[in-house]
Amino acid sequence: MLNIAIFGPPGAGKGTQSKFLIEKYNLTYISTGDILRAEIAEDSELGQKAKSVIAAGKLVSDDLIVQIIEKRILSEKRDGILFDGFPRTVVQAYILDGLLLKLNTQLSFMLSLEVPREELINRLLERGKSSGRNDDSMEVIERRLLEYDQKTHPLKDFYKARGKFIAINGVGSIADITTRLSDAIEKTLQRKYFNIVVTGKPGAGRGTQAKKLAAKYNLAYISTGKLMRDEIAAGTELGKTCQEFMNAGDLVPDEYPIRLIEQVIRDNPHVNGFVFKGFPRTLVQAYILDGLLKKINSKVDIAIEMDCKTLVAIKRLSARGKTMKARTYDMNTDVIIHRLEEWQNTIKKDVVDFYVRQDILVKIDGTDEDEVVFQRIDSVVSKRIGK
Repeated sequence: MLNIAIFGPPGAGKGTQSKFLIEKYNLTYISTGDILRAEIAEDSELGQKAKSVIAAGKLVSDDLIVQIIEKRILSEKRDGILFDGFPRTVVQAYILDGLLLKLNTQLSFMLSLEVPREELINRLLERGKSSGRNDDSMEVIERRLLEYDQKTHPLKDFYKARGKFIAINGVGSIADITTRLSDAIEKTLQRKYFNIVVTGKPGAGRGTQAKKLAAKYNLAYISTGKLMRDEIAAGTELGKTCQEFMNAGDLVPDEYPIRLIEQVIRDNPHVNGFVFKGFPRTLVQAYILDGLLKKINSKVDIAIEMDCKTLVAIKRLSARGKTMKARTYDMNTDVIIHRLEEWQNTIKKDVVDFYVRQDILVKIDGTDEDEVVFQRIDSVVSKRIGK
């Protein structure tokens, strides 16, 4: 489903553009004011509740509004939903998430019509002259614009953080603005990420091959280990927290690598997808990754298991331990063996089997030279991308 929230200050032209979007994409139109009035006019049970609240001089609660919204959505079986003026607060944004999740869908993005303040004032004053609307006086206009700025700024940040905020230039002819909206929607609908998980035995060349894939296919390379090391080196609060767990010999809780992965996804809107190395390491993390990718209407397309003989892996990791690229766990043979055992007994059992069941796992022999191994991987990946 195509679910859009259209935003913009008074005078931005939301009503005009909403009519176009509803017709072109066959959307259910949700304007809280309109549907409240409709329920009251129908004298429905929800309408009666809303009428009594309004008669008492109170604001209709979010609980009642969301029930009315759900009723309207279920009564109109269309190809998506256009929300005009809802959500208005971050709390309502979370409420909308929950409602759409219940309906087995989610908000596609928020379109925000951006118009300079002076232009808005001129439009509203002109509208007041032609329509005789009392709320288009200068004093009321200033108050409404101030209220909009104060209430919607946190909401814009909310959707920007989720990579779902699209600003549209709202200045120009109606036709020009309509074209901009349409182009933005079509571009977003056509976008499809291609995502790869590179897992496998330590020393089999996971990092090397993941980076090569990222470079060739314009994918963002995500190594949770590297992300955490970078945070520690930068002295961030998250890095300090991760360091405390590491110093205590404990695994860093999932919430921290999740936050780092989400940040990389938000910071790379123009890549063709993501390649994950070192994540997931557990069955729980595999489910978490599915959830993270679902937020951007995506999924894991292929999982590559890098393999090599155990002796080869030990030699490679020991050799790396003598270079500038050394990790602390490369310098002790007992630790290397422990990591290999962990892979065999835990990660392989859980993560590899998880992707085998989805029929997206490919096993690659990583014993040969890097370029030879990459040709094997690329042959598989290029065919999968072609499909």
